[in-house]
Amino acid sequence: MFAVTACAGAACGHGASSSSAPVPSNGVALSANAGPASIGYVDGLFTSVSVCVPGTTQCQTVDSVLVDTGSIGFRVLSSAAGGSFSLTLPQQVDGSGNPIVECNGFVDSYTWGPVQLADITMGGEKAAKAPIQVIGDASFPDVPTACSAGGGPNADTLASLGANAILGVGGIPQDCGSVCAESLALPNSDNPGNVYFICPSSGCEPAAVAVDLQVQNPVSLLPIDNNGVVVDLSSISSSGAASGSGTLYFGIGTQPNNGLGSATVLTLDPQALTFSTEYLGQTYPMSFIDSGSNGLYFLSSGVASLPMCADVATGDYYCPTTTVSLMATNEGMNGASSVVTFEVANADTLFADSSNYDFNDLAGPSTGGEYFDWGLPFFFGRKVFSSIEGATAPGGQTPYVAY
Repeated sequence: MFAVTACAGAACGHGASSSSAPVPSNGVALSANAGPASIGYVDGLFTSVSVCVPGTTQCQTVDSVLVDTGSIGFRVLSSAAGGSFSLTLPQQVDGSGNPIVECNGFVDSYTWGPVQLADITMGGEKAAKAPIQVIGDASFPDVPTACSAGGGPNADTLASLGANAILGVGGIPQDCGSVCAESLALPNSDNPGNVYFICPSSGCEPAAVAVDLQVQNPVSLLPIDNNGVVVDLSSISSSGAASGSGTLYFGIGTQPNNGLGSATVLTLDPQALTFSTEYLGQTYPMSFIDSGSNGLYFLSSGVASLPMCADVATGDYYCPTTTVSLMATNEGMNGASSVVTFEVANADTLFADSSNYDFNDLAGPSTGGEYFDWGLPFFFGRKVFSSIEGATAPGGQTPYVAY
């Protein structure tokens, strides 16, 4: 749904595998690191999951899976596109037996590939027969113009995706829902994706696809602990760190380890999954919290202390002369509010240490004036809750975020 931003230029380097620290059965270990070897990723949050042919023991462990609270569904890079995933999975089809393929849009790219069925095991819990997207599958090599017209590059390689797979655990059960079930949602510059196609032998055409046939949020398919997730990530130094660690817990208030406690609950717009952020007197009504974004992205409103970096390699980030302490207020649809203090450091200075890939003070401008993107820097040192629309969870009406 939202940006999944890989590293660029001076921010790139060699990565490490996911953490293997012991975790409870309703969770998986998280590692904030540089991502897959020889790719590099700044502020990327990764885990490992097991993917199986449904109902069998034909399984493959996929590591360097990007954990993304800003998108929905499991998407894995096929071996045909340079990934290591090689299982042959059942193809999802419509009522006429036509293969279903998806064009899924992010802010800065899109993915193209068939919807297939898999058992997804995350920690000690399994989402059985989950519809997933296999990116770059050799059976559907040609991207229709109706998909590529949405803009941005095709993230169909390890270098362009920045991960072996994406685990989208955002606040809705399906990645498109009734919009794609009731009409043909064609991509454009304002709506880059979540568009479905049927692909008979005559070629691929956009199509309305029933909700239960769409790519699903794997958490919503768990037999228990299926009402949301908790991202619990360690603190890091303001100068950066080589890696960070934490746990992704499944469920909210379903186990002793995933209770809300004193967290402030901000209910979301159920369609856009957004809340409001007020910063320097300006309101950003379409704001969101997104572990798949590698920085804090917002317009600086002309504040002189937040100049852009002059270096081409870091030109998408802010480079204040000294680290700046700032404050913003987030407000949910329920009227609850939370004041957030944060810092913005000089990106050139942060990236000067080539051994560091995690930063809690990396920021840059948003592509428009309507949103404040609270990316991974926001997660360090916090427990961040994300409930799923329609599910029953402590804290009131879903969907919501809480921290």
